[in-house]
Amino acid sequence: MAEYENVLYERQGKGVVITLNRPAQMNAFNQGLRGDLHAAFDEAEQDPDVRYIILTGAGRAFSAGADLALGAGGGNSDTVWPYGLQEGQSVASFLDQWRTQDRTGIRRLMHMWELTTPIIGAINGWALAWGSWYALTTHITIASENAVFGQPEIRHISNTNFIWTLLAGYKHALRYGLTGDHIDAQEALRIGLVNKVVPHEDLMEECTYIGERIALVSPETVKINLAVATQGLNMMGFHSAWNLNAELSALAHTSQREDFKRKMEDAGKEGGLRAYLQERDGPFQPEPFGPRSAAARD
Repeated sequence: MAEYENVLYERQGKGVVITLNRPAQMNAFNQGLRGDLHAAFDEAEQDPDVRYIILTGAGRAFSAGADLALGAGGGNSDTVWPYGLQEGQSVASFLDQWRTQDRTGIRRLMHMWELTTPIIGAINGWALAWGSWYALTTHITIASENAVFGQPEIRHISNTNFIWTLLAGYKHALRYGLTGDHIDAQEALRIGLVNKVVPHEDLMEECTYIGERIALVSPETVKINLAVATQGLNMMGFHSAWNLNAELSALAHTSQREDFKRKMEDAGKEGGLRAYLQERDGPFQPEPFGPRSAAARD
């Protein structure tokens, strides 16, 4: 069994629990976490004794998304306005940088999607941006009543992901993909993002119950029937939609506008990530669902 710095890998029954383990950063994705997670997926996939994977997060978040402290909001930006480029950077290199990064990101989700070992998502808390995409790419998704989903990164000029459209449908995906609004676990269940919502203390037990029931079925049968669903959706166009998603994501990231972005960057330089997020999300408060909603504050 490999040793990982950013994830916990624990055998449990006939499966394995992989835990995103950067709790102080709300399990935000940096290169180390991404690398460890996909290496752990490969380790589980290659072990014939592992019949299912449970994916969850340490602490109060599943994952808050990409680690903004490494980029937007970190206070170290040297953006040159009005074009939103870095000092000395060409438009061509800026676009190529984002195309490379976004295509790599989609390939990671495809890697997860096309595993032959089923992944059960135990969504224990905040699942935002990239965190929501990883959560929704799990093959079966169980949410704690504390779970919150959203794509608030679109508010700082970024992209949504087609996995929301596949699961929630066109109308719901646009409702939340064009605003970045938070949704709670019950709304996620209503629109089809998750299979079930359970009390927080029952989350791992429920996921283990499902995993152990899967393990009662012949492993070859499980692999084939998982492929019926995942590869069938790929044949219907999901694979192509995700590839197009990567190309359009690069355009979204490079469509910088000074009137939308500069105040966030200036706030980040002066007050760090917290100030950046306040400048970004303040106009959207209260959220329609979750702990930052008006109902939660009453």
